[in-house]
Amino acid sequence: MESGAGKHWTEEEVKALLSVWSEKNIRKQLHGTLRNKGIFIYIAKRLQELGVCRDWKQCRAKYKNLKYEYRTVKYAHNSGDVTKTMKFFHDLDAILRYEPVTQLAAEENGRCSATETQLNTSPTADNTQGNPTSAIEASKTPAFIPTVANEGGKHWTVNEVRALIRIWSDKNIQQQLEGTVRNKRIFEQVAARLQKFGIDRDWKQCRTKYKNLKHEYKSVKNAQDSGSTSKSMKFFNELDAILGHSTMEQASKSDNDESGRPPEWTEAKSEKDSIEMPGDTGEEDSISNMSEDLRVADIKKVSDSENLEDEADFTGSTQAALEATQIKRETIDIDDDSVSTTSEDRSCTPVAKRTVGTDNQIPLDEAQNHFKVITVNDTGAGKHWSDNEVRALINIWSDIKIQQMLEGATRNKEIFEEIARRLMKRGIDRDWKQCRTKYKNLKYEYRALQKENEQLGNPRRKMRFYDEVDCILRRQPLGPSSWGCESSSLLSVSVGDVTANTGSLGVKRKTWNDEMSPVPLKKSASENTILQFQKLLTEKVHTVTEGKKLLLERLCKQEEMQDLNRSQLFGDPPAIQQVPAAAAAAAMAPAASELKLGKKVNEGKTKEVYELPEIPGCVLMQSKDQITAGNAARKDRMEGKAAISNTTTSCVFQLLQEAGIKTAFVRKHSDTAFIAAHCEMIPIEWVCRRIATGSFLKRNPGVKEGYKFYPPKVEMFYKDDANNDPQWSEEQLIEAKFCFAGLAIGQTEVDIMAHSTQAIFEILEKSWQPQNCTLVDLKIEFGVNILTKEIVLADVIDNDSWRLWPSGDRSQQKDKQSYRDLKEVTPEALQMVKRNFEWVAERVELLLKTKSQGRVVVLMGSPSDLSHCEKIKKACATFGIPCELRVTSAHKGPDETLRIKAEYEGDGIPTVFVAVAGRSNGLGPVMSGNTAYPVVNCPPLSADWGAQDVWSSLRLPSGLGCPTTLSPEGAAQFAAQIFGLGNHLVWAKLRSSMLNTWISLKQADKKLRECTL
Repeated sequence: MESGAGKHWTEEEVKALLSVWSEKNIRKQLHGTLRNKGIFIYIAKRLQELGVCRDWKQCRAKYKNLKYEYRTVKYAHNSGDVTKTMKFFHDLDAILRYEPVTQLAAEENGRCSATETQLNTSPTADNTQGNPTSAIEASKTPAFIPTVANEGGKHWTVNEVRALIRIWSDKNIQQQLEGTVRNKRIFEQVAARLQKFGIDRDWKQCRTKYKNLKHEYKSVKNAQDSGSTSKSMKFFNELDAILGHSTMEQASKSDNDESGRPPEWTEAKSEKDSIEMPGDTGEEDSISNMSEDLRVADIKKVSDSENLEDEADFTGSTQAALEATQIKRETIDIDDDSVSTTSEDRSCTPVAKRTVGTDNQIPLDEAQNHFKVITVNDTGAGKHWSDNEVRALINIWSDIKIQQMLEGATRNKEIFEEIARRLMKRGIDRDWKQCRTKYKNLKYEYRALQKENEQLGNPRRKMRFYDEVDCILRRQPLGPSSWGCESSSLLSVSVGDVTANTGSLGVKRKTWNDEMSPVPLKKSASENTILQFQKLLTEKVHTVTEGKKLLLERLCKQEEMQDLNRSQLFGDPPAIQQVPAAAAAAAMAPAASELKLGKKVNEGKTKEVYELPEIPGCVLMQSKDQITAGNAARKDRMEGKAAISNTTTSCVFQLLQEAGIKTAFVRKHSDTAFIAAHCEMIPIEWVCRRIATGSFLKRNPGVKEGYKFYPPKVEMFYKDDANNDPQWSEEQLIEAKFCFAGLAIGQTEVDIMAHSTQAIFEILEKSWQPQNCTLVDLKIEFGVNILTKEIVLADVIDNDSWRLWPSGDRSQQKDKQSYRDLKEVTPEALQMVKRNFEWVAERVELLLKTKSQGRVVVLMGSPSDLSHCEKIKKACATFGIPCELRVTSAHKGPDETLRIKAEYEGDGIPTVFVAVAGRSNGLGPVMSGNTAYPVVNCPPLSADWGAQDVWSSLRLPSGLGCPTTLSPEGAAQFAAQIFGLGNHLVWAKLRSSMLNTWISLKQADKKLRECTL
């Protein structure tokens, strides 16, 4: 239901809307936009001038309804049914039949100019084109229609893309894009040049379109190189001339097809190919995709003399003049790893070509011809760090004095200046901000990896230099083995930094061990130094085996400790007994590269299921980079979706497992797959709703969107794509007499799945609340474990499985509904959907944590009550609540009792006191009368005097609120219910405990009835 729907539109109001809609600038904006709020705000203002009071949502809703009704009638007419009609059909036919096209005329100099009237031109221009006139006279000077400024945005027309490509083909633009990591200034120039062509795009939109064109071109190019000629794209030939190293003949041939192409496209680029430097091909893309808010560095600004206002002067600027602004005036300090080598416009492998003079000196002109140097301002980000530079930084960081200074310092500029000076002595030119940024990144990556390794699902992920950083942060000496035990892939240790002093220029070069360089060694690098490095490399190779063994032992110990802690803290004894041997085998499964896959068990729209011969009873769930809607009626490939969905599913299942919900999930295996127990799936989708929306409104007309269900409403749908997954009742499911893995699906099983669906929804709903996010509804599936023969939560729970509304606002939805609502699937739109999925994947990891603190303090009147108190502590551990035991007597030492009370009140941590005192219980009432914290009595009653002693806990003076429970487990549960109000993890364990108790009673009743029958 459109949120802007409201009171009925009169005929005069519709005519006024059609009058505004018929204007050329309005039609033009509506034709090409995805984000059109600004347009309808403008339309609403225009309607107010005409005496019609409607907000922008109502205008948009009426606009959509009119379009839908018109297309229905138009389709009927085209099918031969002329009886169907509607009001204003001819007016709408005149409007919707018109397709606005921006004409870009090619000028003599190869540039294009806009000939169509722009956004704020007068609407009366329609009449000159023969278009329908307005029914009501429009304003002569319409207000500016807000444009879409967010990255992505409205659809690019063919002529807009052609203009962008023509600017891109400019040799100067290509040269700047080749070597830059921070490219905001370049795309601001591109946007400014598009403005001169009459195209209103900001720099973010230009950059997004540029990346999408590159990505699409590379996909088509790879397909064609593989022999597939069916895949194609618009503007392939133009992009191939820029990106594909086309020959002079190909360029001239394509010029015959389009005479207006700039001459720069036909220029050979062999010289540029020869000056490419080897480096990280992924460095630029990974940085340029970062959020602008996180960027603290930008490319060095072009001087004012080069910000040419005249278009001809800009395109006529020479390469030497452009590079002169990018090379430092003093000396040229060139480092293979420090130069950004990822070409924005090249998809082939760069070729290294170096020339060395006999006197080891390079003139300035020759250096400009051979090297592309991009300087970065001192913001901490910038040039890529080579392995040798990182090793040197870690070596300095390992100095005890440096570590002590870093630990106690808040303002640490002077410390990193000292580190930069030490690096400079080793021939590494880094400023203090770059050193500090790299230091922080290494620590952050190490901490993140430690947290992931503490989870059973991801124990084998590694990072470069993990062991070196681990030794520093754990205060262990850096030994030679720590350098060699990263992984076998890190054996390509560079021979060293061979720095040659090239006179006043000071050009640095490196010789790599894993990359045969055509450059001969400099005379300044002695043979003795090289032999020493070779000897050191041999020693490191010998230490790799020992280092690997130590690393594997450490990981095994971590896994054993995690398993022990989980079984002690979260697992109740019946659940531990039911864990199959397959789960234990999966926990000790081989690494990702060693895991062997069996036959494919099943394949769905977004995942594949494989048997695991090495782990009987388990399967591998492999996600796909595919997104679908409407039972695969709409299907698109979304790069990276498999990893995003796998992360989301793994975190959600881990949250539910730790709460006590039985699931098929075993552990995360890789970025795109996880290991699960082999189940026979029950072909029912269970849906739980808190808010009425989506298909529920269509099936239940009269219910308004936003209606809330108390308790949540549970529905079931039979999985049948051919019939669009029809809704089933409990009776239909029972009468189907399904049987999976030997378990017949009857009333008991249906009730278990229905209650489990509601509990799972409530746990996830509660978990999303601290993130200020509303879980609207949830879709899950169950299966029967083939080993244990019990019903478990199976399949996946990712961003396809729910609706999430941040702040309860439907317009901010972050789930797959944003993909379903797309009118047209474009690369920009898919990027928007992907950002939504990434937003969810980032925040779903936070569901495993809580900022809320709490503890239980058990006060016992005598050490003889210790066994009773230990039961309370053990019960608290099942809810994940820390518990402390203290001995004090309110009768014999009231001052000490009050001092202990003040001690726990003073640190600000929420605390529940449990008073354990037999005979005459003065401990609980004294504590309750002197603290605002909750106090609960849990007296250890004896068989002799228990009936009399309990009255000291029950009969209290007025003004005291001190409840009494006789069960130690009850006291722990009482405390958990208090903490669960603000801690979703504790609340989830409570809700799961309720569910498991209900299920056990249901199953016991079923067995009793079967025995009786």
